[in-house]
Amino acid sequence: MTATPAEHKRLQMADIARLAGVSVSTVSRALSGSTLINEETRKRIEQLARSLNYSVNLGAQNLRLQKNQTIAVVVPFDAQSRQHISDPFFLSIVGSIADALTDRGYDMLLSRVDAERLDTAAALFDSGKAIGLVIIGQWRHHDQLNAMAARQVPVVVWGGQLPQQLYCSVGGDNVGGGFLATRHLLQQGRRRIVFLGDAQLPEVQLRRQGYVQALHEAGWAADARLELPVPFEIIAARQALDRLCAGRTRFDGLVACSDLLALQAVQSLRVHGREVPRDVAVIGYDDMPLATYSDPPLTTVHQPVGLAGGEIVDALLSLMRGERAAPRTLPVHLVLRDSAPVQA
Repeated sequence: MTATPAEHKRLQMADIARLAGVSVSTVSRALSGSTLINEETRKRIEQLARSLNYSVNLGAQNLRLQKNQTIAVVVPFDAQSRQHISDPFFLSIVGSIADALTDRGYDMLLSRVDAERLDTAAALFDSGKAIGLVIIGQWRHHDQLNAMAARQVPVVVWGGQLPQQLYCSVGGDNVGGGFLATRHLLQQGRRRIVFLGDAQLPEVQLRRQGYVQALHEAGWAADARLELPVPFEIIAARQALDRLCAGRTRFDGLVACSDLLALQAVQSLRVHGREVPRDVAVIGYDDMPLATYSDPPLTTVHQPVGLAGGEIVDALLSLMRGERAAPRTLPVHLVLRDSAPVQA
């Protein structure tokens, strides 16, 4: 019969005790940081524990000592998009969360997991390294996040609110953002508007929903030829835009699902002899600082990143107190600059 995890842990502890020539209770005290065990014995036991890959529950130890104030902030790595942690949006949202945690007296542990296995982030809580989790993005695994919430892992996700959602999300109004960007282009007389982004990702799917809604309200149908389902990766965006520009599909506006994608669009259009905004008006998403300094300065949907950190941390602290934390949708607005200005 296979041993349970608890039984396996006890067997490991017995092995350590036998090799160290001490009792199991001495091993337990040494691994929990008890001052009753002298330093030489404690170090010998810890070395044996490491050699046997014994997993010490740091959280349980820290809670006993009232020391653990660590929140894990997890930035998933998507092999398809290869979106790096140095992406300006990631840096901004992580900085906002770090500020909020510091203000409330907590420490931050920054970590990465495979975006295909979001559930592995729970190991940070299960091992006791962190007392709560913040995950940046839902990616394609809403079900894994629901499973974590169902087993009472305290987790808050930066993302959009989705149907049958068990976990708490905090995010900008993605539908509203997509709507505002598209409506602005329509109001400026643009009729053939490209949507640049992978709608398999939840936040992007919601932005596309707003894009389609604005088209429908203006009496226009979405054209599949104008939808470029690219990840948050500039090489893929460049290739898709090159194909579009080389073809016969007409377009005079573009809504991108990030500022980096929008800036790549501007460069690609320029290579193909199209001027922004004269030939094609371009709108980005996020309103990162670089949007102000681009050429031309980028019209973009402003994400409430500064507000987001406090909202995320407060929602997580509510969960950790055993309270319910409902999803929160934060307002967005359009920042007008030269890439899609108001026409006189």
